Amino acid sequence: MIDIRLVRENIVLVEQALINRNSSPEVMNVLSNIKQLDSKWRTVKKEEELLRAERNKLSLAINDKKKKGENTDTEIKRSGEVAARIKQITVETGDFEAQIKGELLGIPNIPDASVPIGSDETHNPEVRKWGAPKKHSPDVLDHHAWGEASKLIDFERGVKLAGHRFTVTYGQIAKLERALINFMLSEHVKKGYLEVAPPYLVNSKSMTGTGQLPKFREDLYSTQDDLWMIPTAEVPLTNLYADEVLDESSLPRKITAYTPCFRKEAGSYGKDIRGLIRQHQFSKVELVKFSKPENSFNELESLLGDAEHILRLLELPYRVIALCTGDMGFGSAKTYDIEVWVPSQDKYREISSCSNFTDFQARRANIRYRAANGETKFVHTLNGSGLAVGRTMVAILENYQEDKKTVVMPQVLREFMGCETIDF
Repeated sequence: MIDIRLVRENIVLVEQALINRNSSPEVMNVLSNIKQLDSKWRTVKKEEELLRAERNKLSLAINDKKKKGENTDTEIKRSGEVAARIKQITVETGDFEAQIKGELLGIPNIPDASVPIGSDETHNPEVRKWGAPKKHSPDVLDHHAWGEASKLIDFERGVKLAGHRFTVTYGQIAKLERALINFMLSEHVKKGYLEVAPPYLVNSKSMTGTGQLPKFREDLYSTQDDLWMIPTAEVPLTNLYADEVLDESSLPRKITAYTPCFRKEAGSYGKDIRGLIRQHQFSKVELVKFSKPENSFNELESLLGDAEHILRLLELPYRVIALCTGDMGFGSAKTYDIEVWVPSQDKYREISSCSNFTDFQARRANIRYRAANGETKFVHTLNGSGLAVGRTMVAILENYQEDKKTVVMPQVLREFMGCETIDF
């Protein structure tokens, strides 16, 4: 949630940020509503200030007249009227503040000045590449065909059990998923992240705190008792410290978790129908940081490096792109995507998204820290996939595939797998 003071003091910046984000007319209307509500709030608050000043004068006048033995009925009557109006204003301002907060939930974050301006993914500049693609579509079976031929990935039974975009894995492929999770967590712990095992269901307050609600309600799975299946471990990890004040000395705070993730993919009808690229249930290892504001963009670069570290150890070719203003997520102030090479498609596909949310989530979830001078400030929150496990499996099955049959295990996974190849 953006600071209302930005709307109040720099509306031009906010309007331009929304234009750069290709915001819909509905979002621009929300901003207009916020301006109107804030104007009414400021008018009423000004009245309150004047009334409090008048009440103080009346109090002095009443005391003075009493000392002189003079009648104070007029002043006492007016003082009562003023007190009643102040009480009424308190209710009015509370209502305006609640309405403004509700409307602010629909406004996206302000992109950092370093973010390239552009309308869509075609305007995302490449930051760097690592590794050279060695496999291409003629060299491999795509992972869907390989999974069916090996009988180790069962798409039909996934559909039978739960519907489209659900999958069953067996044997060495099921073990590969577990091995990747263990490998990733082990590497992130070495980098100073605290491993966490959070709930896979969270309440509406937590979903609102990280920005999934109300905007992305259609993409979420919910239960009948106000619980939501997490779309990413970002939600429980970030909300661990909701309504808390952290010590400055504990920052940056770095945590990681493996969780299954659940998304309806409501906006992706017809995309990536085959295979493991886009599933309703998928595994992911998440990285989350809490930082002081002045350090958060350096922490973003570090977090990005931690995600890249996994791909380099796995020796998978990838590239990093910077998302432009029109392609960034709702809550992000700056985002890098990491895209891994997928040979069967002869292109790079997203495997991680690393973002700095500045104080956007912290305001929603009320996560602060106490500085050395005693002042409390909102932390900056960051997160990224380290990595999406299913897409990492896809990359391994295709980049390490030999003779369209055998998949050689990356060197760093062999101790976790207990084998050098997966064959059928």
